[in-house]
Amino acid sequence: MPQKAQLLIVDDEANTLASLSRAFRLAGHEAVVCDSAAKALDLARSRSFDLILSDVVMPGKDGLALLEDLKSQGVVTPVVMMSGQAHIEMAVRATRLGALDFLEKPIATEKLLLTVENALRLQRLESENRQLRERLGKHEIVWKGEAMRRTMAQVERVAASETRVCILGETGTGKELVARTLHEHSSRASGPFITLNCAAVPAELIESELFGHEKGSFTGAAGRHVGKFEQAEHGTIFLDEIGDMPLHMQAKLLRVLEESEVERIGGEKPIRVDVRVLVATHRDLDQLVKENKFRQDLFHRIYVFPVYLPPLRDRREDIPSLVEHFAAQVSAQNGWKPVPFTDEALAALQGHTWPGNVRELRNMVERLMLLASDGKVDLATVRLALPQGSSITGSAIPESGSLVERVQGFERETLLAELKRNHYNVTSAAKALHLERSHFYKKAEQLGVDLRTVRREQDPSHD
Repeated sequence: MPQKAQLLIVDDEANTLASLSRAFRLAGHEAVVCDSAAKALDLARSRSFDLILSDVVMPGKDGLALLEDLKSQGVVTPVVMMSGQAHIEMAVRATRLGALDFLEKPIATEKLLLTVENALRLQRLESENRQLRERLGKHEIVWKGEAMRRTMAQVERVAASETRVCILGETGTGKELVARTLHEHSSRASGPFITLNCAAVPAELIESELFGHEKGSFTGAAGRHVGKFEQAEHGTIFLDEIGDMPLHMQAKLLRVLEESEVERIGGEKPIRVDVRVLVATHRDLDQLVKENKFRQDLFHRIYVFPVYLPPLRDRREDIPSLVEHFAAQVSAQNGWKPVPFTDEALAALQGHTWPGNVRELRNMVERLMLLASDGKVDLATVRLALPQGSSITGSAIPESGSLVERVQGFERETLLAELKRNHYNVTSAAKALHLERSHFYKKAEQLGVDLRTVRREQDPSHD
């Protein structure tokens, strides 16, 4: 059923206004009418409309002048132009001024309604795309399985508090995304979110980066520098790879955490700071403490609430959802059409070990979309894109999650493997698994395996 829309109709002929408004009301839309460009401009500025339909030839200002006025006034409502005296130059000029479409009178009701529905559909798509771009600018964490459900339940539990959180996980698992999520769901969300990668800053510069310095405090200090802690005032500071912080800086960080004060290099007095501290590391802090490479007192200060991010190999059930999410991102960012991934391609991606975790998968999805042939990513595309020596025959059974999720993962992998072994002949695959053919189809549907897609991938002539 078409979505109800608010329409503004502009025409100097009363009969036209009456017939158009009647047609739109019968189609379920609401129509406001007026008989001049000046009135239309006032209405468009004061009210919200989904679409404006305007005649071109009218006394006083014509429809083309109305288009120019709407544009200059910042009114972004789409406009469809109508005229009983249409010619090509008029249509071209209307289009250049931003008209969405140009209709020649008399207009058949069916064509009019179709034009309006197409215009409204285009508007909705553009609105959805804007929302998608806005969301892409934010930090979304995608999951489906039990492993990440437990992690995100912890994140939700601690986000609104002032508790210090230590995020643990391998490189590429999304530790900064979790830190940003904690910040965005806290009372400090309107404040700044400041990050520092402790492993990326030279040891001799990290104190200046964190606490700042005064002009002339050391060679090269040409001016005052405000440190990360001061920049994060009333917000959150995220110290990534805290396990790589030099020991001499650990003592100074401990003092800041204990007293909520920083002192710039060359400064004369401490500066109070109001900051929530989040940290992350891929290293084993317990072991570093035992090896005297990390201060035990600092460990106890930052390790108040640990959140563990599982590696991608332990959350394989999330891979299809992640692929879909990243494919939508890549398409939106590049203006590409959607590129579907076949079941076998997804199974192959689930079978990869992903040493680079989610970050590696994100880059792989973009590479696969560039390599896609026939408008889709299939098993051949995955084989082409994965690094040489990579195995894509590993088990796609989730190494975490509920018993049901693990069993479904095993069943899906077994079904796809048996299809491949029997050259995608369903009867032979069903027989090998001691299943009735109808049961095989039902099981494939339950597991989300599209048999038509799988068979076409093997034999494009098959339908």
